[in-house]
Amino acid sequence: MADYSNKYPDNVAGIFYVDDQCIDCDLCRETAPANFTRNDHGGHSYVFKQPSTAEEEALCKEAMEGCPVEAIGNDGN
Repeated sequence: MADYSNKYPDNVAGIFYVDDQCIDCDLCRETAPANFTRNDHGGHSYVFKQPSTAEEEALCKEAMEGCPVEAIGNDGN
């Protein structure tokens, strides 16, 4: 389970975030490309835009549920 205290500072403020357990697998970026991107220098994903539609929120939740190391958190739940 993602830990808010270990979230990357790259994440924009909001309910979804990526923490330091990210293994840069690309699943979240493929699932929700409108919300997740890669930090090329750090080799990890982060939330660059919080979801603004129900569809984006559903895709972020799908990415969170599919994350193999549970590095995506949701403070809204």
